[in-house]
Amino acid sequence: MKKLLLHLFYIFFPLIIGGIVAFMIKDSIDYTSLIKPPLAPPKILFPIAWSIIYFLMGFSYFIYKKKYKEFNIVNIVYYLQLFVNAMWSIIFFIYKARFIAIFWIILLDVLVIYLIYLFSQKEKISAYLNILYLLWILFATYLTIGIYLLNL
Repeated sequence: MKKLLLHLFYIFFPLIIGGIVAFMIKDSIDYTSLIKPPLAPPKILFPIAWSIIYFLMGFSYFIYKKKYKEFNIVNIVYYLQLFVNAMWSIIFFIYKARFIAIFWIILLDVLVIYLIYLFSQKEKISAYLNILYLLWILFATYLTIGIYLLNL
């Protein structure tokens, strides 16, 4: 039972963090009132995309942890990128610190690239499951920069 709970924790922890952050920022989201760059998706796409990405992220970590139980750099980078991810929404929406959010999301890009690299060294499927995440945050980087520049 304890093992099952730990596995469920690995899988669903990113979704839980994402849900908590979504609840925290819900009254501060001003996406519809911002001037957005070309290709900016409708607001409704974000919770759908993030739910899928958070699930894939958690499932990738679960696969990794089933085989590698020791605490190492993968664990540190995984939880650090999750923290940076969560804080981006707070920086961007609650504090409206859009310039800082650019650097913050670039940090996230670097951490996720590094995480994928680390996963690829030990558990390739875990790396592959995070490709969509990387593509989405690279797109989010474009949106962050575009929104900042268009709303000066």
